[in-house]
Amino acid sequence: MGPGVGSYGHGGRHTTTDQVINTDKAPTYAAALAELKTEGRCPKDTQHRQVKYLNNIVEADHGKLKQLIRPVRGFKSMKTAYATIKGFEVMRALRKGQAAIFNLTRDIVGEARLVERAFGIGPCALTEAVQLVGERLAAA
Repeated sequence: MGPGVGSYGHGGRHTTTDQVINTDKAPTYAAALAELKTEGRCPKDTQHRQVKYLNNIVEADHGKLKQLIRPVRGFKSMKTAYATIKGFEVMRALRKGQAAIFNLTRDIVGEARLVERAFGIGPCALTEAVQLVGERLAAA
């Protein structure tokens, strides 16, 4: 894979809404998108718009993440960098209410379970949902 390919964000998965990708004017994005199209990991008809103002919302969100990461520069490995950034993103999603749909119990315990699942240390969501439904049926 060439430079910038890992920054596509979807990991090669796409939906029917992935018809336009907005990026800034960095040349690596065009090369990465072309490579993804030739590999079949991105639809051939995907348009690439290199217009800065269309990407401002995403860039503003990344700016907040950069502010959080700046004090912890110097990650020793990709594993620790990944876990740290993932933790920041999970906590921000909880604070912004973006993870509410995944909170099965709608309380602080549900938020803790989301964090556990994000890092692979808790039960999967399906197991937890089945258990919750079973408990509610038994109580009824």
